[in-house]
Amino acid sequence: MASNDILIPIEPSGDEVPTIRTLSWADLRFALDTGLADFRAMPTHAVFVCAFYPIVGLLIGSAVFKYDLVPLLFPIASGFAIVGPIAAVGLYELSRRKAAGLDTSWTHMFDVFRTSSFWSLTGLTGFLVVIFALWILSAQALYDVAFPGQPLTTSLEFIRALATPAGSFLIISGVAIGAGFALVAASTSVIAMPMLLDRHVSLATAVGTSLRVVAHNPRLMLSWFFIVAGSLVLGSLPFFMGLPVVLPILGHSTWHLYQRAVQPAEGVRPIYVAPQRAERFGAQFPASLFAGEPVRQPPRQDRVQG
Repeated sequence: MASNDILIPIEPSGDEVPTIRTLSWADLRFALDTGLADFRAMPTHAVFVCAFYPIVGLLIGSAVFKYDLVPLLFPIASGFAIVGPIAAVGLYELSRRKAAGLDTSWTHMFDVFRTSSFWSLTGLTGFLVVIFALWILSAQALYDVAFPGQPLTTSLEFIRALATPAGSFLIISGVAIGAGFALVAASTSVIAMPMLLDRHVSLATAVGTSLRVVAHNPRLMLSWFFIVAGSLVLGSLPFFMGLPVVLPILGHSTWHLYQRAVQPAEGVRPIYVAPQRAERFGAQFPASLFAGEPVRQPPRQDRVQG
């Protein structure tokens, strides 16, 4: 049974709205400690999937300096606080399987592509990508306002420009606007992402539950957001090299925070049964490639009349 377990959301006992809990500082500490323990137990799996981030970072850094996009380097790095939950989805499943005593091989990180909540997760992912794009566009617009007609093509020029009054305006405005985008993204996804993997709920219910958790625990959740954002920014420097360690720990920790913030569902997780594929034969090519084409079995020898 355990070998067939796959990421299929638990069937709820009814249409009741998920019950949220009041969090304490001990819950944040527990989430971080347990997330770190999960990373230690599964470091190879997490780093395997997240190792492409340094490569992406090098490519982004190369493009930034090649195409005179130095002012956007920090907005791109800080933007990982917005899209980070997308990369952590597979880590939630590993933490779930570890707690259930199931196999935690790295291939299970991709079970998300076979979950019945896939399209809801895709919708939430699209929303986070839009928020990230709006943040980058806003950062570019702020730069154009602060330094109109002044292309700063080197890091040294940009650092010197930040020491000017225009640079102070850029820093203060950028931090304020970026924090607003990050708060919207984090509030809507911090609980919604793991909940969509764990339960049969709609996207609206998952996002609404996430917002309720944040509103019910404002100080603790804001503290959690600062921890996540600060860790991701530090892990992004230089060129995202620290993300293979930071991202898995935060991903595992977020799953455990979700478990503490929302009362467990009363239901049984369905057992995954692999779909049976009809046998296909070379003589039926290429018609057999199309799902709508019925596959006819060849006559058995004992049924052929002599």
